[in-house]
Amino acid sequence: MLELYTDATPNGLKISIALEEMGLEYNVHQVFLGGDQSTPEFTAMNPNQKIPVLVDDGYVVTESGAILQYLAEKTGKFLPTEPKARSATIEALMFQMASIGPMFGQYLVFAAAWGNEFPKITDRYFTETCRILDVLNTRLENRDYLAGDEYTIADMAVAPWIHLCHIHPATQNLPLSQHKNLSAWWSRVSSRPAVQKGLTVPEPFPAEKQFQGFKRAVVGLGDIHKQKQAAA
Repeated sequence: MLELYTDATPNGLKISIALEEMGLEYNVHQVFLGGDQSTPEFTAMNPNQKIPVLVDDGYVVTESGAILQYLAEKTGKFLPTEPKARSATIEALMFQMASIGPMFGQYLVFAAAWGNEFPKITDRYFTETCRILDVLNTRLENRDYLAGDEYTIADMAVAPWIHLCHIHPATQNLPLSQHKNLSAWWSRVSSRPAVQKGLTVPEPFPAEKQFQGFKRAVVGLGDIHKQKQAAA
């Protein structure tokens, strides 16, 4: 039985979506990001103290992109074997890991945690998030899915972030409706039963609690910044 250590964040949800899509049985262990990730038990599995973590018969896999690829190769599903199609899928997956996750995440954390306290920083991440939405919309021109006409692990990786953009209070200013290709893609992806199920693991996606642990971390950094300014 696969063991999934996760929380209701986009990086965690992409794995529960994949497990549901691939029809794999798994046990869920919720790791509350308000502190559970720092326990000795979890740190022993992942010294980086990040979710998700997948354990397959004692073999530990960390990093959500690596887990997606591991599961796809384990099952022979959602990752093409033809070199060009496979490359396109990995390219789209890496774009999510390197651009979508970091930029969307920083924008949402800053917007939710600090509001107007650091407007230049928030505006910078907002602008970059909008640019990435443009890139996604362009990538989906004349294709159904991010790597072409076939639904892949790349779509599973991006889906929770677009889901978050539709429900998080801090995303109200994002021009989602202007991106017709992206909207059509999301309609296709979000209608899949496995996606709908995966988005409820480990519990229904609570918009008001999303990034709660991250928010505390960011506010903590802000307090340190203020203390340094006061001491200067």
